[in-house]
Amino acid sequence: MSSLTLSYRLDVASRAIAGIGGGYLLTVQAVQLLALALPMDRASATLTATMLSFAIYACAILWAFAARTTALAWIGVGGPAAVMALLLWLRPLLGIF
Repeated sequence: MSSLTLSYRLDVASRAIAGIGGGYLLTVQAVQLLALALPMDRASATLTATMLSFAIYACAILWAFAARTTALAWIGVGGPAAVMALLLWLRPLLGIF
């Protein structure tokens, strides 16, 4: 029988959710911002942002498991995603992109 405690299992599960789910949300927000902000025609900007999404998602998953604590994993993935979502939401008011 395995000697892994319940708290360890929950920690790993939380990091997996942060990496997979939070990383996906972070990637979606980053791709939307990049597609709008890159100084090239719309099709090229979208393609470039989509290609970068693979690296962004991989880094988000790596961050979730490399962070010192589970809270830092969530902050490191959720914080930037929230900031990017706020920028996208305020974009019409700010007149950016």
